[in-house]
Amino acid sequence: MEEEYGVPADVDPGCELCSRPPPPGWTLAYRDGEAPGEEGTRETILTLGNGYLATRGAAPEASADGVHYPGTYLAGFHNRLSGMEGDESIVNLPNWLPLTFRAAGGDWFAPGQGRRVHEHRMLDLRRGVYLRELVVVDRKRRRTRVRQRRLVSMANPHLAALETSIIAENWSGRLEIMSGIDGGVVNANAPAEAGSCGRHLTDVATGGDDAETVWLTAVTTNSRHQVAVAARTRITDGVAHSRQLLHGTDDVSLLIGIDVTSGERVVVEKTVMVFSNRDRVVSVPLTAAGEGLRQAGTFETALAEHAAAWSQLWARFRLDVGEEHAWQVPVRVHTFHLLQTLSPHVIGLDAGVPARGLHGEGYHGHIFWDELFVYPYLNLRMPELTRALLEYRHRRLTAARRQAAGAGMPGALFPWQSGDSGRDESPSRSPSPVTGEWMDDYTGRQQHVNLAVAYCVWRYWETTGDLSFLAASGLELLVETARFWAGLATYDPVDDRYDIRGVMGPDEFHDGYPGRPGQGLDNCAYINVMVAWVLGRAVEACAIVGRHPGARPWREVAPTDDERRRWAHVGRRLRLAFLDDGILAQFEGYDDLAELDWDRYRQRYGDLRQLGPLLQAEGGHPNHYRISKQADVLMLLYLFSAEELTALVRGLGYEFDPDRIPATVDYYLSRTSHGSTLSRVAHAWVLARTDRRRSFEMLVTALGTDLADPERGSTRNGIHLGASAGTLDILQRCYTGLEIRDDLLRLNPLLPEGLDGLDFVIRYRNQLISLHVDHERLRISAAPGADQPAPVAVRDRTFQLAPGATVTVDLRSPDLAASQPDQRGAPPIPAGESG
Repeated sequence: MEEEYGVPADVDPGCELCSRPPPPGWTLAYRDGEAPGEEGTRETILTLGNGYLATRGAAPEASADGVHYPGTYLAGFHNRLSGMEGDESIVNLPNWLPLTFRAAGGDWFAPGQGRRVHEHRMLDLRRGVYLRELVVVDRKRRRTRVRQRRLVSMANPHLAALETSIIAENWSGRLEIMSGIDGGVVNANAPAEAGSCGRHLTDVATGGDDAETVWLTAVTTNSRHQVAVAARTRITDGVAHSRQLLHGTDDVSLLIGIDVTSGERVVVEKTVMVFSNRDRVVSVPLTAAGEGLRQAGTFETALAEHAAAWSQLWARFRLDVGEEHAWQVPVRVHTFHLLQTLSPHVIGLDAGVPARGLHGEGYHGHIFWDELFVYPYLNLRMPELTRALLEYRHRRLTAARRQAAGAGMPGALFPWQSGDSGRDESPSRSPSPVTGEWMDDYTGRQQHVNLAVAYCVWRYWETTGDLSFLAASGLELLVETARFWAGLATYDPVDDRYDIRGVMGPDEFHDGYPGRPGQGLDNCAYINVMVAWVLGRAVEACAIVGRHPGARPWREVAPTDDERRRWAHVGRRLRLAFLDDGILAQFEGYDDLAELDWDRYRQRYGDLRQLGPLLQAEGGHPNHYRISKQADVLMLLYLFSAEELTALVRGLGYEFDPDRIPATVDYYLSRTSHGSTLSRVAHAWVLARTDRRRSFEMLVTALGTDLADPERGSTRNGIHLGASAGTLDILQRCYTGLEIRDDLLRLNPLLPEGLDGLDFVIRYRNQLISLHVDHERLRISAAPGADQPAPVAVRDRTFQLAPGATVTVDLRSPDLAASQPDQRGAPPIPAGESG
C-alpha cells in the first residue's frame, strides 16, 4: 500500500499550516499519526460553537462509523424517544458538513478511501477557526491537496461556514464535488442508557431553491421541535460546468462538476443557516433559514465578523499566565470551550448549563450541579449571562415543586439530572464502566443539587447587587429551597437536634449504609452545613427585598412567621458528627466503616478513578469503606472560606477549631479516588493555602482533563464544562484570594511557585477592573467612567478604587498600610473603615 499511495510525511513543505502557523499560545494542533481510538476526543476538542449552535470537529467527508462522529447541537433542543416514559436527550441535528470530492470515475474521498500522505489540523483559538490541510493520493496516483477553514459564527448565531480549497497537484480533468445535508443522523455518541440513543428526527423533507442552495427540514419524534438547515455551495475560484440536485431518503446534495488543470485551485464556499421553531420571532424555520442565506455574504465577510466578535469576547475573558507558560494554551482552550457553550447568545435562550457542553451527547445533554463550578467565573466576567442561566432554573420551579410534592415535602426540589422540561431525568439503572453489567443507579438521591442552585443565587447577588433579580427570581428560589430542607429535617427533642436522613452527598460512592444500598445516609456534613447556610440566606434575602418596597414581587413569596421561627431553630440545631480527633465526619456512622487497603488496590489496578465499580466487580461495595469518589466534606472548604465554615459550624452549637482544617484536608484527600473530573478542581482549591505544591499539581491535572489521556477518558462524549470553568476560577479567585463579602472586593494573593504571574480583567458592580498579580506585587486598575468608587481590601487594608485609578500594593511588606498606591489612586484607609 505504501508503494501505491506514498509515505506519510509529518511535515509537508507545501502545507500552509506547517510553514505559516497562527501565533503561538493561541493554537492547538494535530498532525498525522494519531490513533483512531483517539479520534472521538479530537473531534470534541475541535468542536466549534457559539452558545446557540455547535458542531463537532468531524471531517466533512466522514460519517458516523465508530471512529468518527459528526454531531450538531442546539442549546436547549431536547426530545424523548418513547413519549413520557423515555429519557430526554439533546438531539443530534442534521449534519450540515458533508462535502467530498473525486476525480471523475474515481472513488469519493472518505475515511478508508485513498491514502492521506499528510494531514495537519489546527484550532485557531484567537479567531475561533478550525484549519485543516491534507494531501491525498487515489488509486491512480492522482495527488490532491485540500485546505479547509471552518467556523460557527460568534457574530451570527445561526450561521456556519466551510471553505474548501482543492488543488489537483499532478493531474487534470473533471473534478466532482458533492455537498449536502444529512438528515439520517442518530444519537449514538453517549452510552445507550434508558432509551435516549437512537433516531430523534422524523418527517424529513428536502429541496433545492436554486442552483447553489439545498435545504432540509425535520421534526423531533416526541417534542415536535422543528429544525431547518439550508446550505449554499458556491464556487468562488473556478467555473462549474454542471450541477445536479440529488435526493436521498433522508439527505440532499448538490453534485458539481468542474474541469481543472494541474496546479489549479478550486475554492468551494459552503454557507449554512440553522433555525428552529424554538427561536424567538421565528414561526417557520425554513423561511428564516432561506432569508438568512440570501443575506449572507462571502466566507471572508463571515470570518471577519466572527473574528471581531471573538476579539471582543477575549478582551472580556482574558486570563493570561504568560505566553511562554505551559499553562497558557490549556487555559485558553478551557476558556474557548466554555464560551462556545455559554456565550452572550445564550442570554436570549431558555437553556441551562449542560454538563458536557454542546460538544457531544454525554449525559444526554442533561443539567446537573455543574453550574456551581461555572457561575463564579461568569459572575466576574459577564454576570448577565449568569442571570439568564439562573432564570432557566426559576422557569422550572413548577416542576421542582411537583418533584418535592411527590416526595411528600413542601417547597421545591430540583432533580439531579434535568433537561428541557425540568422533570427528573436521573437514570434508575446504568452500565458499570468496568464490567458493562447494568446496575441500580441511586445518584438521583443527590438532592443537594437544590442547595447548589441556592448557593449560586446568593453568590450572584453578592457579586452584582442585582436587586431586580433577587426580588423577581432569586428570593423565590431561596425560599422554596429553604422550605424543602426545613421540611425534610426531623426534630429529636431529647438532644434538641434536627436530623436529615436518607440523603446522598457529593461523594457518589456512598448511597447508603453497608447492606442498605440506595437508602441514603444520615446527617451528611456537607448537606447539613449547607442547609443551615441556605436557611440564613433565605431570611436575609427577605429582609433585603423588604427594605425596597418598589422591588417587592407582585406575589407574596416570603415565609410566614411560623416558618421563620422554625428555620431559625433548624439553622442553629442541625446535627453534625465528628471523628475522634475533631475532624468533621462525612456523615453519621462514617467512623464505623472499614479502611481500604489503598496500596493493594493501586498495585492491582493502577488507576483507581473507577474504584467504586471495581469494588462492585469483586463482589464488594464502596458503602463498606471510608473512601470517596470526589470531594464531599472538603466541598465545604471549596464553597466557604475557613472563617465562614468555622462560623457556620459554631453557629450549630459545636466547638470547631479551624486549626484542624489542614488535618481534615489530609484525612479526606488520602481517601479520595478522584473519580469525578470536578474532584481535582475542588481539591486544588482547598490545598491552595496549606500546600501550594500539591494544589499546583492538582490544577495541572485538572487543566489536562480534556486534553490528556484521550483514549481512556470520556471527552469523546463532550467537554467537561464544570471542570473547564473550575480550573479557570482557581486562577481567577483562588490563587488571588479574590472574594466578595460584605460589599467588599477582597484580595489576598498567594501564587504557587509554578506560576510567575496572572493578568486578567473582571467586572465588579459595573466597573471593569484589570489585575496583575505576581509574587511581589498586586496592581489593580479601574477603567475610566462615571461609576462610584469600589471599596477594595488587600489582606487587612482597605481603599477606595475610583474609576481611572491604579493602585499598586507591595505583597512582600508585612504592613500593607505602608504600601502606597500610585498618584492616580486614593490612599489606603485603615482596616475596618468603609469606603
